[in-house]
Amino acid sequence: MRYVSTRGEAPPRRFGEILLEGLAPDGGLYVPDSIPRADLAALRGRRYPDLACEVLRPFMDDVPELPALVARAYSADAFGGEEVTPLATLEPGLHLLRLSNGPTLAFKDVAMRLLAELFENALSRGGATLNILGATSGDTGSAAEHAMRGKRGIRVFMLSPHARMSEFQRAQMYSLQDPNIHNLAVKGSFDDCQDLVKAVNADAPFKRRHHIGAVNSINWARVAAQVVYYFKGYFAATSSNHQEVSFAVPSGNFGNVYAGYVARAMGLPLRRLILATNENDVLDEFFRSGRYRVRRDVQATSSPSMDISKASNFERYVFDLVGRDGARVQALWRELGARGEFDLSALGERIAGSAFVSGRSTHADRLATIREVHRRHGVVVDPHTACGIKVGLEHREAGVPLVCLETALPAKFGETIREALGREPDRPAGFESLERRPQCYEVIAVDAQAVKAHILRHAPG
Repeated sequence: MRYVSTRGEAPPRRFGEILLEGLAPDGGLYVPDSIPRADLAALRGRRYPDLACEVLRPFMDDVPELPALVARAYSADAFGGEEVTPLATLEPGLHLLRLSNGPTLAFKDVAMRLLAELFENALSRGGATLNILGATSGDTGSAAEHAMRGKRGIRVFMLSPHARMSEFQRAQMYSLQDPNIHNLAVKGSFDDCQDLVKAVNADAPFKRRHHIGAVNSINWARVAAQVVYYFKGYFAATSSNHQEVSFAVPSGNFGNVYAGYVARAMGLPLRRLILATNENDVLDEFFRSGRYRVRRDVQATSSPSMDISKASNFERYVFDLVGRDGARVQALWRELGARGEFDLSALGERIAGSAFVSGRSTHADRLATIREVHRRHGVVVDPHTACGIKVGLEHREAGVPLVCLETALPAKFGETIREALGREPDRPAGFESLERRPQCYEVIAVDAQAVKAHILRHAPG
């Protein structure tokens, strides 16, 4: 398998060559030069680690240790059972794919656990080191830090929007005291954090000298790992390899739902990919109008992990939309930088043919959905999952199973659950006093030089 850049100027490379890099040298994102077709009959009924191996093998064909790495990543101890991502049926034809059984209670654990194993394996071959620079709107940071803590040769520098995450999310990250974990609270939005990561990566000499890598979904391995649970959810919701299924996916940075797009390209019979946004509805606007328009001000909402205006993985989708023309992608992103928007409404038929439909939720919608799901099904969901369920039900079709992707456990968003249900959400054992633990982080301005200075102090190279 070869990987190419969405900007068209970086030479094709193997998976092992792009794993530790993040962005391509031309500023683009790596994508496979072709998408392999899956043998559904051969995959149905497999245990999660075996399923993951078979789905991932074509994408990671230069990693001979993949079966052992996958087995370690998806242990029953880490995910509370052999299924890893079990399917819960709320009512006939309506399902919830449980993705939050990992160590940090969010779907990001599924990909991050594997990424940590891949990183450590690659670094061990040459005794190299890696300084991971990431941005988080809430769950990526804690999943990455918990997966990477104590890993040989790895330091993590995680940027998060200061005072814009839930108390639980902040405590999960900032209470870690491991010497290889560094938290930087940026006085801005997630978009600002993401821009800082890209700015540091754009300094090629600094990136090379200090071995800067990425755990955000700009790293292809993150996306590939998320493709697996679409197959798992599909097989659990159907008895036939020909039945179509729709997936409802809360989306901010477009990585989770893009993984579903890849699964569909591999031959999974996905009828609709139902993309759900919150009040920061850039992606919903695009799929309704063809116009991609970033917002100057990102609203702080009760679904903070989706408070994003610039969706990094959207570039991968646009690359396909414009016929894999890297020069066209470059021109569009120059236009986006200059005007804050671009218009692809002329490609409306192609957009419609890619199976995406969309919708949005408000705070009131999420509260109402949390209450209704609890009343009807006895299940408490977090506000992001509620957003996906609300929009998913709006696009539900008779006779087509609807699988809603869980984002996190409600314990991470106690304030919203209290407002919706008038009580505290249940907490898994071990998290009872999380917010009272000592926290360690540094507040910085939206300044790439401040990020570099912090890296230099702790990883002088």
